This record gives sequence, structure tokens and C-alpha cells, in this order.
Amino acid sequence: MNVLLFLGLPLLTALAVLLSRSKQQVRVIALIGSLLQIVLALLLLFAFRAERAGNNTAQFLFEQQYPLIQSLNIHFHFGVDGISVSMILLTALVVVAGVLVSWNVEKMTKEFYFLLLLLALGAYGFFISLNLFILFFFLEISVIPKYLLIGIWGSGKKEYCANKLVLMLMFGSALILVGMLGLYFIGGHEFDLVNLSQIIIEPARQTILFPLLFVGFGVFTALFPLHTWVPDGHSSAPTAGSMFLAGISMKLGGYGCLRVAIYLLPEGAKQYADIIILLSSIAILYGAFVTMMQRDLKYINAYSSISHVGFSLLAMGMLTQTAITGALMQMISHGLMTALFFAVIGMIYDRTHTRMVDEMGGLMKVMPFITTVLFIVGLCSLGLPGLSGFVAEMTVFVGSWQNDDLFHRIATIAAAMSIVVTAVYILRAVTRTAMGPITNSDFAELKDAHWNEKWAAIILLAGIISIGIAPGWLNDLLAPGAEIISNRIAGK
Repeated sequence: MNVLLFLGLPLLTALAVLLSRSKQQVRVIALIGSLLQIVLALLLLFAFRAERAGNNTAQFLFEQQYPLIQSLNIHFHFGVDGISVSMILLTALVVVAGVLVSWNVEKMTKEFYFLLLLLALGAYGFFISLNLFILFFFLEISVIPKYLLIGIWGSGKKEYCANKLVLMLMFGSALILVGMLGLYFIGGHEFDLVNLSQIIIEPARQTILFPLLFVGFGVFTALFPLHTWVPDGHSSAPTAGSMFLAGISMKLGGYGCLRVAIYLLPEGAKQYADIIILLSSIAILYGAFVTMMQRDLKYINAYSSISHVGFSLLAMGMLTQTAITGALMQMISHGLMTALFFAVIGMIYDRTHTRMVDEMGGLMKVMPFITTVLFIVGLCSLGLPGLSGFVAEMTVFVGSWQNDDLFHRIATIAAAMSIVVTAVYILRAVTRTAMGPITNSDFAELKDAHWNEKWAAIILLAGIISIGIAPGWLNDLLAPGAEIISNRIAGK
């Protein structure tokens, strides 16, 4: 399996979009390209599983290396493990759903789809890169489309929100760059992830480098208190932009925290673990309680994302294999769930022209498909068994509880208690939106989901339900990578 296809396919699709002559051609080309990405991701999954079944125990499979700047040890080094494969699957699902949800975009259609595909290219490149310089390069590529999507196609205070998002992400990037250069000079002028993992770095130096890398990547994944770009960015972004921001972009940060900061600097991770747990616990409870105060559906989902991403960061701080597996499961579950939530909010807004819960009601009567999906994704958010949220959060709690001291137990209990708050704001928002009498006479004439919207929802629902009902396949993908990271932490 040639993993470079994950760079070539979105790039070729983006170029074909730019060369197309009509809006309909743009949409069709983008849809075909995104569907091919799903096919390619599934082929990668099957090929990866076949290699593992054939007793190929290499840490990374399908590796490819090409020199770029040999004097600086910068080279293209690509490969995947189970963690990478799962993130690629998530990206492919969100990409095709985002393309479908954006089917009726009329303003600068060609440029809109080009930026979506450029964002997908950055995400794929980030997840397959095994050289820190190239990984950082693709991380920065993914920032550009976010700014333009919000600044051009956004709503509300879009210029302010776009600038705030980029400034905060660039601050995170600056920390990552400094930490990465520190690794480069301390590690014998080496950027390669595999080679760096074999170098023993003094604990004192890890104590300096770890917060730079973890906080830098943490900005991308809404680490408290550097999370303030999330509600503003999500609320002003167009629907597909919000889906990509929450579903994919925030996962780049979580992936970097694990793959780079914790994996390469395990002693530093142990030094700062309690701080990570404390900040994550605050984020979980803060996000949940602030969400209760919101009346705008997008702000509800944005602040809820801060709380849900907190579960992943909490699990990373716990440093057990089960907790790390749970962190990865939560990242994937949250990516699917929040992308679908933003998609449904966009469908509702396109019809009602409001996102305020208090201005809606009775939409189940006129939009049964959209509101049914809203109920399902809401139940996933509050951790209903049978859906991905339950599996991910339970894995986080079990892994966290394996630490038997009082501090870790209290943090685990506090995180678990937030589920009650989540149930309150989710059920209140969903029932007020969908149930009861129709509050606005104009709503009686609204139409239900179109074909493209139905397929976008079905694709994301398939991922949520497949993880919720049969999580074994995802656990089999993630557990070996989590074991390698936990063994590094344990010094094995």
C-alpha cells in the first residue's frame, strides 16, 4: 500500500476543482474525490490488518523515505500504525460529509471546495509523517484554510474570529517549533520520529522541552485555558468549516500530544502529568457548566467540545495503556459526533435562519429525519450505550481508575460526574428544538433533509454506531500503538 496516495488524491482533486468550469462540475469532482478517499482509507485498513495478521510486527507499516535536505537530516518519511490508520479513516469520513453538506454553497464555490480539500491534504500528511519537520509543515498547511473559510464564508464577527483563531494557533505553532528544534539539537541533529525515540534524553532536558511541545499541540486541541478560540471559531465558521475544525483539526493537536510530546519525552510527561490532569478536569467541568448557559446551538456544541476533548487530555495525563487507548477512542468518537452535530445544526439553520434554542420548537413534525439525527448525536454526546461516546468515555474512566491514589481517583470521579451535566444541556437543547408545538408559523412549511444531507448524516452515523456496537475492531487498531507509548512511559 502506497501511503503517498493520501497526498496525491486530495491534491489532484483540488487541482481538478480549480480547473473545472461550472459549479456543478466543482461539486461532482469534489464528491468523487472525497468518495475515493474513503475507498482508499478502507483499502489501507484492510491492508494494514492483513499485514498484522501475517505477523508483521514492525511499529510502522508501508514506510517510504525520500531525501529532502540531507545536510539537515530533513527527509520525507511516511508510514502508518494503527493510530494513524484510525485518524485517516476519521478524516476521510468527515471530508466526504463536509463536501455533501456544502452542496448548495454558491459564493466562490470553486475556492470553497479547494480549501476543504487543502485542509484534508494537510491532515493526511500530518497523520502519515514520521519526520517532525514534515509533520510540522503539514500542520501549518492545515491552518491556512481555516482562516480563509471563516474569514470569507463565515458569519457574525467572522474577521475577528478568524484572526483570533489563527493568532492562537500560530502561538501554539511557535511553541511546537521551539520544542522541535530543541529535540533536533539535543537528539544529534535528528528530526526522524523513529530515530529520536531511540535516543535517551536527560530528564532535566525533557522537563524543559515537554511543556513546549505538549502546550503547543494542546492549543490546537483546546487545552484549558488556551481554548478560547474554539467557541468563536466554531460559531463563525461555515457548516463544513465547523465540521473540519472540530472533527479533524482538533485531532491534529491530540495526535501531536501523544505521538510527539508524550512518546518522545516520557519522563517529561510523568513530571507534568498531574498538571495535565488538573487542567483537563477543569476543562471537562468548565465546558459542561458553561454549555448549560448557552442558547445558541453552535455555542452549545463548541463548549461541549471543550468538555469532551478534556476527556482525551485527562486520559493522556493518566499515562496508563487503557487510558491512552481511551484517549484515542475519544478523539475519534468526538470527531465523528461533533462533525455530525455541526452538520445537523447547519441543516436546521439553513431552514429556520436561527440557531437560538428558545426560538425553535416542534421541528420534529416538519423535519423528522434531521431531528432524529439530532436526537441520536445528542445521545452519543451524553454517553448512551450502543454509541461511540459510551465506549470511548468508559475506556477513559477504566484506564484512569487504574491509578489507585486519591488525586487520580478524585479527578476520575469529577470527570464522570460531568456526564450528568451533559445530559441536562443536551436533553434540554434537543427537546426544545424538536418537541412541543411549532413556535413559528413559518416553520410549518419547512422541508426535511435533501439527499446530500441525508447521506452526509448516514456516513457519520455509520462510524458512530459501528464503534458503539462493535468497538473491538477499533480497539485492535489502537491498542498496540497505545501499548508502545505506555511502555515508553514505563521505561520498557
